[in-house]
Amino acid sequence: MKVDPARPYPPDPYQTLPAVPAFAVTSADFEDGEQLPAAHTGLGGNVSPRLAWSGFPEATRSFLVTATDPDPQRGTAWHWVVGDIPAAVTSLPAGRRRNVLRVVASAVLPHRQPLTGVPGTLDRRNMLGAIGFLGALPPKGDHAHRYIFAVHALDVDRLDVSPKARPAQVLAAAVPHTLARAVITGTYRR
Repeated sequence: MKVDPARPYPPDPYQTLPAVPAFAVTSADFEDGEQLPAAHTGLGGNVSPRLAWSGFPEATRSFLVTATDPDPQRGTAWHWVVGDIPAAVTSLPAGRRRNVLRVVASAVLPHRQPLTGVPGTLDRRNMLGAIGFLGALPPKGDHAHRYIFAVHALDVDRLDVSPKARPAQVLAAAVPHTLARAVITGTYRR
């Protein structure tokens, strides 16, 4: 499919959700609004970036971390979904999961897996149906894509969603439980 780099950017997908208070999220790997380092791309290793957050509401019982690209010509691309992160966990180191599983293997593998080193946390399927982080990989010649990393502070310990839930279904289940949200955006262009 031919891309049109002159097309307008779609709105930030979090602007369409109910408004909630904000808190802080940072990454030691990139600054908000700057280009993602090669390690966090599909050509450089599919390594998830380091994230750390603070200032969330005291009533927070868990976190959901999502990484999306709202800029494809059709729909939102879901690069990472990590749920059921205990409220005591306020950071994720780089490379917690890599997207090394093929979609054809998904029929025989669990539909969700614990995030290594963080008990109780579940790394869910990305847009390709594989477990883990899918690095930035916009079409060659397209305008820079935005990669929005969001940390959602939730009022429940676990989201009640099927292990086979698609990323958008996980977010939809989180919306009524979201107390606050923190967002950091990286960009990437090939």
